[in-house]
Amino acid sequence: MEKYTEHLFSLIDEKYRDFTSRLLPNIDKKFIIGVRIPLIRKYAKELYKSGEYPRFINTLPHTYYEENQLHSCIVSLIKDFDEAMRRTEEFLPYIDNWAVCDGFNPKCFKNNKDKLYEKIKEWIKSDGVYIKRFAIDMLMGYYLDDSFSTEHLSLVASAQGEDYYLKMAVAWYFATALAKQYNESIVILENKSLDKWTHNMTIRKASESYRVSDERKAYLKSLRIK
Repeated sequence: MEKYTEHLFSLIDEKYRDFTSRLLPNIDKKFIIGVRIPLIRKYAKELYKSGEYPRFINTLPHTYYEENQLHSCIVSLIKDFDEAMRRTEEFLPYIDNWAVCDGFNPKCFKNNKDKLYEKIKEWIKSDGVYIKRFAIDMLMGYYLDDSFSTEHLSLVASAQGEDYYLKMAVAWYFATALAKQYNESIVILENKSLDKWTHNMTIRKASESYRVSDERKAYLKSLRIK
């Protein structure tokens, strides 16, 4: 066994493995070791600081869920944008669950939004569910404040599909957009630009948010599709 995987197995927590398995129904339990995320992050920092990390992240594909989490955490630490982007594009096709996808967040992307956005426009057209979801995560995390544009709403609306995890990502995005950019985002619901399930889930999630006023929640609920 590769020493990196062996180290992950040394951190096993059987109860946490069972918990994680319930959260990831599309991942066979035999591919889940059962390691808590803070321990994975700590190990990622050790490998990154030692300079040893390329040996691990060059070995795609991985076998275990935690190996993918470790990979995600390592790439998220890379400070050079070009290297981080190269490593991101290598890794994205191998992401197969929402947890790895949503936890993947290269820190250097925050200060390179123009370059990142060009890649987002490519990713969101991908056939890969989690590549699209990652693009939506980036738009939700970095482009709903000062960098917001109505073009982003159209991009996310165009990313719809039948996969549950993709539909949920779209709904979360628009629910968050309604909290941060209400006047522009409400038009998507008024025009019924989303499929029925995603439309109604967006309203449900926005209605649960403390950042949306009661008045706006009442209006949102009136837009539900029956």
